[in-house]
Amino acid sequence: MTTNLEPSFGGRRVLVTGGAGFVGGALVHRLVAAGARVTVLDDLFTGRRETVPAQAEFVEGSVTDQELVRDLVRHASVVFHMAARNIIASTKNPRDDFEANIGGTLNVLLAARESGPERVVYTSSTSVYGNPRTIPINEDDQVVALSPYAVSKFSGELYCHAFYESYGLPVSVVRYSNVYGPGQRPDNPYCGVVSKFLTSARAGEPLGVHGDGEQTRDFTYIDDAVEATLLAATHPRAEGEVFNVGTGIETSVNQLARLVCTAMERPCEIMHIDRRDVDNIRRRVVNIEKARRMLRWSPQVTLDHGLAKTVEWFLREGFVVSADEP
Repeated sequence: MTTNLEPSFGGRRVLVTGGAGFVGGALVHRLVAAGARVTVLDDLFTGRRETVPAQAEFVEGSVTDQELVRDLVRHASVVFHMAARNIIASTKNPRDDFEANIGGTLNVLLAARESGPERVVYTSSTSVYGNPRTIPINEDDQVVALSPYAVSKFSGELYCHAFYESYGLPVSVVRYSNVYGPGQRPDNPYCGVVSKFLTSARAGEPLGVHGDGEQTRDFTYIDDAVEATLLAATHPRAEGEVFNVGTGIETSVNQLARLVCTAMERPCEIMHIDRRDVDNIRRRVVNIEKARRMLRWSPQVTLDHGLAKTVEWFLREGFVVSADEP
């Protein structure tokens, strides 16, 4: 079930940083469909201009540009701050990660403190939990940052909390867990594992699984992630809160590879390859009861169904990029 957004966003000015990316683009499409007047700020590091619908205003620029951010936030009633360097780019270049993920977030919050939007939603990541002591992971469980990306995303959360407590800025935080689905393009060198597996399966190449493949994740369909993000922007109880956004279902990467092969309706070979620096989290599955209770949100798309819909989109788009190419 999806929320009727028109009463909340119809005619209102909304800023989405990172709105040319995978999740940001999906959010922008929902907002435009609801009649919102959307402005997208994106530096196109991983985003694509074509992702942004024609009805939205597009500004090419970075959240590291303090004056630009100040000007754009000044005109917005709601701000979705989604711009960030992802985990792979962050690990390669921690300084860029610091400037974009931490400095950019501070720029957004400073601008919002000055102009006073009705809500700022900050998109974080379940990467902040590291290797949890217990499963499933609750929002108030210990944070153990094992990557520069996790450090910067949690730092952004801390700034959000500080601005909420110190200045009364209405902020909500959502922690995404392995979002996948239509729109996650395999020709993006930083795309997720589902897109990489689909590319390999279509090319008739082995599906490369880093390590032994028994590491687990909580895979979240794009529409469910967007729905939770919108509720975090509109629900009065979301202010000042942090919410896990996942499914509560633990899936190993080996299982995911087999499910992708089934969804593609072809036999696949699974090949185990070297573990990467970013593959340092063994198990991840989140408790989503807080979002169920406070936002009345729950995921609607199972992994089987989500993969089927993703395959349909993937084949319709006709991607031909090799799994070994960017």
